[in-house]
Amino acid sequence: MHRKKDHHKLVVFYDGSCEGCIKDRARYERWAGDDGDDIYWFDITGREDVLLSLGINPYKALRELHIQTADGEVLSELDAYILLMQRIPRLKPLAWLIGLPLIRPSLSWLYRTWVQQRLQRQGRG
Repeated sequence: MHRKKDHHKLVVFYDGSCEGCIKDRARYERWAGDDGDDIYWFDITGREDVLLSLGINPYKALRELHIQTADGEVLSELDAYILLMQRIPRLKPLAWLIGLPLIRPSLSWLYRTWVQQRLQRQGRG
C-alpha cells in the first residue's frame, strides 16, 4: 500500500482582500495537489485580534507572508515562501535560488516594495 508522505500542518496567513494573493493561493493549491491538503489558509482580513494572539503584528502580516508550522514557529517573508516552495517539486529549485546570499536581500527589497505599492494603490498603505 502506498502511503502519502507525512508533512507538518501549516497555517498560511494571507490577505484575502488582495486579488493577487487569492490567485497565488489557487495556483499553489493546484500545483501542490494532495500535498497541499494539510495547509490551512487563514484570511487575515479583519482578524487583527487573532494575529496579535499569535504574536503576529497585523501591520507586518499585510506586508509579509506569514506561516505557522505545526510546532507553533512563525516564519515570514522569504522564509515563508521558501518553506511553501520546498513542498512542491517543481518549485524546489526556485526555493534554493531565492535563499542564496546574493539573491535573497535583493528579492526581499523588491518584494517589500511591490507589496507597499499594491497596498497604496488599494488605499490600504
